[in-house]
Order: sequence, then C-alpha cells, then structure tokens
Amino acid sequence: MLRLFGPAFVAAVAYVDPGNVAANLTAGARYGYLLVWVLVAANAMAVLVQYLSAKLGIATGRSLPQLLAGGMGRWGRWAYFGQAEVIAIATDLAEVVGGAIALQLLFGLPLLLGGVITGAVSIGLLAFQSGHGQRSFELIVSGMLVIITVGFVSGLVISPVSPGELLAGLEPRFQGTDSVLLAASMLGATVMPHAVYLHSSLTRDRHGYTVDSAKRRHLIRATRWDVLCALVVAGSVNIAMLVLAAANLRGVSGTDSIEGAQRAITQTMGPAVGLIFAIGLLFSGLASTSVGAYAGGEIVHGFLGKRWPVSVVRLFTLVPALLVLATGASPSWVLVISQVVLSFGIPFAIIPLVWLTGRRSIMDDAVNRPVTQVAAWLATALIVALNVGLIYLSLR
Repeated sequence: MLRLFGPAFVAAVAYVDPGNVAANLTAGARYGYLLVWVLVAANAMAVLVQYLSAKLGIATGRSLPQLLAGGMGRWGRWAYFGQAEVIAIATDLAEVVGGAIALQLLFGLPLLLGGVITGAVSIGLLAFQSGHGQRSFELIVSGMLVIITVGFVSGLVISPVSPGELLAGLEPRFQGTDSVLLAASMLGATVMPHAVYLHSSLTRDRHGYTVDSAKRRHLIRATRWDVLCALVVAGSVNIAMLVLAAANLRGVSGTDSIEGAQRAITQTMGPAVGLIFAIGLLFSGLASTSVGAYAGGEIVHGFLGKRWPVSVVRLFTLVPALLVLATGASPSWVLVISQVVLSFGIPFAIIPLVWLTGRRSIMDDAVNRPVTQVAAWLATALIVALNVGLIYLSLR
C-alpha cells in the first residue's frame, strides 16, 4: 500500500504555500491561539475534499476537468476553462511572490529577479517531470515538503508553547470582524481550487482505470491513507506556524507581512531560526508554483482536450505574476488580492466534485456513502459561505 502513496503529497504542497504562511503568521501574531480551531476545521474539510477528488480519478479514469467538460458545450467549456485559469494565475501570483520574498531575505535579490528565478526553477522541475515521469516528480516534491516542514516547524523546538492556550484555541469563537475576515482568509488559503482539479488527474495517471472492483477498492483505500497522511503533515505545518507566531510574535509590529514576520522571528528567536524559516519559505514557493503550473496544464487538457508544451503552460501563469512584481506592488497586498480571487473559484471546483462523486451512474460502487455525501455538502456550504464572507469583507 505504501508504494501507492505519492499523489496526495503533491497536492498537499498547495496547502503550505506562501499564502498560508502569510495568513497563519498574521493570525498568530494578532490573535494568539484564538484561531487554531479554524486550521483544524479547514484541514479536516480539506482531507474530505481531496479524498473525493482523488477517488473520482480512480473510479472514472478521468479528471474533474474532463468530466465537467464532457457535459458542456464549446462555449461552456471555454468559460469554465477561463475561470479556472484565472484562479491558477492568482495562485501562481502568491507562490511566485513568496519565492521572490524568500530569495530577497536570503540573498538580497530584487523581487522581480527573485520571481524570474522562481519561475525558471519551476520550469526545470516540470521539464524533469515530463522526461522522468510522475513518480519521480512525486518524490522530488515530497522531499521539498520535508524541507518546508523543517523550515516552518523547527522554531517550535526552542519556542515556549502554552498547552492551555493551545487547547483553548480549539474552541470555535471570534474576536471582532477582523478575526472573521482573517479566519475566512485562512480557510481560503487552505482549500485550493487548483489542488482539487489536479488531484483527480494525479490519481488517474498514477493508478489508471480498472473495471476490477476489488482492485479499485484497494486503490481507493490506499488513496484514503495517502490523503490523510499528506494533509496531516500539511495541517501540522500550518498549525505550527500559527503557534510559533502566537508564542513569540504576539503584539510585535510588522508581522502582517512575511518579510516583517521573518525579521521578527530572527530578532526574537535568533538568526538560525530566521534563516531556516526563510529556506522553508523558498522551498514553499518553488514547490507550490511547480505544482500550480502542473495543475494549469491539467486544466488545459481537461477542458480543451489539448496538451500544451510545459514552457507555454508555465509562462501563461508566470508572466502575470512577473508583471505585478515589475510594478513594485506591495507583496502583502498581492497576497491578499490573490486570496480574494481564489475565493471566487472555490465553488466552481467543490460543488461539481461533491455532485459527481455522489452519482452512482458515474462512480459505480465507489459512489459516496450517505454519511460522506452529507458531510461533503455541509463542508461545501461552510467553505462557500466563508469565502463569500471574505469577498464581501474585503471589497466593502
């Protein structure tokens, strides 16, 4: 069963991207342990959503974009492709900016140059995937996830964490409108549309399609554990970031930006922890932007039935991010805008996913059980409601 692991660890990288870093550090520095429960709930919902996407690919032999496109006319496919690509561009924006910030912190590089380097490395990783196969790509991304985990969790080794406050943070509550906005932003940074589209493609390509019910059940069971293990790692990293900020950065000025938080970590916990954090941020940007570009290619293939060259797919989402960096826009503002744009795309990915996996005519014996279906619709309603709230509070 362990040999079947891998696809979920690629998708899990989307859950520890620079957008998550910014949201989690801000939450911890501003409200302490108050919003720990948001990350726990968001991660639980992410486990369910990613499992459904992975199961869809195994049960049907097709990706979510392919299944959606199959029921649409030409203009419907292009419209759905358009919104999905806008989401991919917004995702890449946050990830390229995160990588650029990390290179600036580590080497003093200008943000635009850092963005170019981040994009170039991701093109190299995607070219490697094209030449050596998905399994090799999974191993590389999983290795990067280990580095990300060390980079963001290591500070807890020397950081005093309050067990009582941590447990109190599991009680669902808010502290004013700003905490609601931040909670919605944390959720939006956790459940990522492109990861939902991608995961069905990853399991389809890794496991293929089989009419053997026993083999399919085995693959789905292995996938369930793959998703659970991968997202427990990603969720633990997110919680560790919030706890790190809550224990060491509460009330410290400038922590509403990643670079400000890294400086504060360096000042309060020492240069070594600050350096390790910056390295974790760099690999977060590199890994997540590569996975995001991979997702963009699968979106093109699913909705348009075409395989664009790796360089074209990569440039399609990279160029807008570089143009934004060239304008000198505030990185913190860019990250906030990217999360708002992502909020528009979440319903278009999750609602069809739950509907499709609940239909026996599509899933056969892998159809969602009634309890799973009810839980999925409840999670979908909550995710959509919070993201609508994020859009409203951000734009009012």
